[in-house]
Amino acid sequence: MGKGSPYRLTLIVCLAEIFGLASISAFPALLPNFLSEWGLSHTAAGWISAAYYGGYIASVPVLTGITDRIDAKKIMGIGTGLGVLSALGYALFAQGFWSALGLRFLSGVSLAGIYMPGLKIVSDHTEGALQSRFVSFYTASFSIGASLSYLMAGEIHILAGWRWAFVASAAGTAVAFAIILLYAPSGKVRSRQKRALFRDFSVVFSSRPTMAYVLGYAAHMWELFSFRAWIVAFLAFSIELQPQGAFTWSPTQIAFFVNLIGLPASIGGNELSRKFNRRTIIAAAMFVSAGLGAIVGFTASLPYGLVVVLVIFYGITVTVDSASLTAGAVAAAPVGFRGSALAVHSTIGFGSAFFGPLIVGMALDMFGGGLLAWGIGFIIMGGGCLIGPFFLYHFGTDSKESI
Repeated sequence: MGKGSPYRLTLIVCLAEIFGLASISAFPALLPNFLSEWGLSHTAAGWISAAYYGGYIASVPVLTGITDRIDAKKIMGIGTGLGVLSALGYALFAQGFWSALGLRFLSGVSLAGIYMPGLKIVSDHTEGALQSRFVSFYTASFSIGASLSYLMAGEIHILAGWRWAFVASAAGTAVAFAIILLYAPSGKVRSRQKRALFRDFSVVFSSRPTMAYVLGYAAHMWELFSFRAWIVAFLAFSIELQPQGAFTWSPTQIAFFVNLIGLPASIGGNELSRKFNRRTIIAAAMFVSAGLGAIVGFTASLPYGLVVVLVIFYGITVTVDSASLTAGAVAAAPVGFRGSALAVHSTIGFGSAFFGPLIVGMALDMFGGGLLAWGIGFIIMGGGCLIGPFFLYHFGTDSKESI
């Protein structure tokens, strides 16, 4: 595997992504603690979770869109640097709703500088028939970063408290900064840019095949990030309903495993999409996931082992279409406008991720926070992805969907 091998370059950028996501799950991992310590309602917690994605969608159109004009490696460096500062800021200054809201917003801006610019680098260096496979590696690596973030936050919180958990996430993001600075390849840029940045987006919006995957991705993100925001709190609620000693793994340990299993699920889903019709595979995954989501929330009082098994299966179905959607958007992007396509893809997708956790939190408060509330909350999670197949088929066929 040579120095310029696409496998080596993809591995480097994936490692930077994984370490750069060190703080992404820190708040949802410690959510039961914040609900108790700060006296937060579920709606307030939903707003803090949403603020992370609010920071992302406020900045990703620019930070990703300019990667057609400015080296994406530089944008990743800015993103990881801000990630270190925002995580340290949370460790030092977070004291309640408003401070947590603002600092999580800044952390979301950091993600905008890391995730899609990294994908731009990967796709720039992996042109050809295997591009979707490398894109799926990078997209699926998100699950590794999110999983490790859950585990690290939960374990360090037990040992030293939640503030040190955020210090550790700052250290992880600093490692990502070093990887980018020393080893990451540069992205490709177009020379002599004369068009206004936001006019580039109009090219993407006019591409029906691209927008099919973009809007399908938005439906997927509603479910995925609602699940990630509330999974630890749901498992903690289930534990409250169990007999003493009925569980051994903590909710954050389970969340680590559930999110980690998303890696093979996402890559496997994309491999199926390469062999068969991409839109059909994605639509089937969405229908199955929505069906399982309609059930899981009502199972909290069942034996804890069964609850965990159902959550694991739901975690698989939630992520199986992730890489397929992003790889489809990359392949369908108008020539020369890949950065702009990824900016639109990510802005609309994470805009959906903003609203999903918030609406679930509101539903939990509206229905009293008990078993019925969690059942309805999971129905809202899973139901959001049902509109995805409509978008995929309404916007027509894509000649590249078998790539």
